[in-house]
Amino acid sequence: MSVPLPPVLVVDDEKNMRLSLQTVLKDEDYAARAVESAEEALTLLAREEFFMVITDARLGGMSGYELLPKIHNQWPDLPVLMLTAYATPKLAVEAIKAGAMDYLSKPFAPEELLHAVTRCAERYRLLQENAALRSRANETFSLDQIVGESQKIRELRKLIQTVAPTDARVLILGESGTGKELVAGALHGLSRRREANYIRINCAAIPDTLLESELFGHEKGAFTGALKQKPGRVEEADGGTIFLDEIADMSKPLQAKLLRFLEDGTFTRVGGTHELRVNVRLIAATNRDIVKAIAESQFREDLFHRLNVVQFRLPLLRDRDGDILLLVGHFLQMFRAAMNKNVNTITPAARQKLLSHTWPGNVRELRNVIERALILETTQEIQASSLPDFQVETRLQKTTPTQAAPNESLDDALARLERELITNVLEQNDFNLTRTAERLKLSRHSLRYRMQRLNMDFGDSTPDESP
Repeated sequence: MSVPLPPVLVVDDEKNMRLSLQTVLKDEDYAARAVESAEEALTLLAREEFFMVITDARLGGMSGYELLPKIHNQWPDLPVLMLTAYATPKLAVEAIKAGAMDYLSKPFAPEELLHAVTRCAERYRLLQENAALRSRANETFSLDQIVGESQKIRELRKLIQTVAPTDARVLILGESGTGKELVAGALHGLSRRREANYIRINCAAIPDTLLESELFGHEKGAFTGALKQKPGRVEEADGGTIFLDEIADMSKPLQAKLLRFLEDGTFTRVGGTHELRVNVRLIAATNRDIVKAIAESQFREDLFHRLNVVQFRLPLLRDRDGDILLLVGHFLQMFRAAMNKNVNTITPAARQKLLSHTWPGNVRELRNVIERALILETTQEIQASSLPDFQVETRLQKTTPTQAAPNESLDDALARLERELITNVLEQNDFNLTRTAERLKLSRHSLRYRMQRLNMDFGDSTPDESP
């Protein structure tokens, strides 16, 4: 079950009936608490959470009919199932009017009871999931969540501050883990639409056959299973912002419908004929090479130009000079509080290992590494042994033909390649300088000299140098 269920509260003054109901529920993996009076039930409801109440109509003291309105007034979302051995249509109507969600006559088959319980369980799960989604939709984003002081990150924050107050469409490009969702959230959080809904959809996570309905909604009977009309997420975002992540994974036919929507904000629900209009700001993102996707006819060029009013290109973590250790400190503080662990620093050897890695998974990979290290660490400092060996992660590094970056001189390109080569060999030799120097056919002194010349900061000390 995706959402854990609290117990069922059983209220019956007959001991055998209480035990029987608890047994039936337990056999179907439902937890149950049982009391013999309505007064006890109200006391327990004030202290604990239940996903439904099953009560007999006739009880010693306060009756089930008197209990119903009290529950309905104090806990209006809590469903109550009424049981009675004296069933009449008049009593059934009375129970439903008082707030009962259903009414069972004794004796009843266990399947009848379980059917009602299952409906209440699904209702509880849906309410909890919707509450979680609403909470995420109202989650606040700020520039403070974009951690880093490198030149590229300072420029990124400045661009966000400039673009956020406008209604300009934004296209965010960057590899997985670079922080595209943080940028989109910050753009909404600093905009004039921040009090309205912020809706997020991952286009790659929803089957293509359902994505159109998710975006634009559908009419009753539009397809098998469309039992009622459903508004789309663009309607939910009216007045606010909608963020379409991994937009390059959207099918070509749906891209065409999105293009029309971007022209004037109009759309029709699936299976509908009535044209609707909303006022939303659209932010899109992808980790794919958008130019390559257009060249291979996987993404519409006209849609690219429609989205690409302002373009953000997020830097790779390995290109953010000096930000790795800042992010390490940020994640260390975050997870230390969550795990209640007294780990405040990292050792020089651990720092060396982190700075030497190429981070193909970017900031998300670093976040996971620090979380893992805190789980495993038993001392007050993160040791190198608590970090992964990065063998698999290093193999994920995308290899491209050797070429100079734009505006990069030959000397700078050679220095970059030399730095990458030394880093890779250091990783292969567990950061042992002696073995690394031997592998590169250099003296240890020569290797240290080259590392200093290349500004390869590996901390105040090195790990054990024994071969």
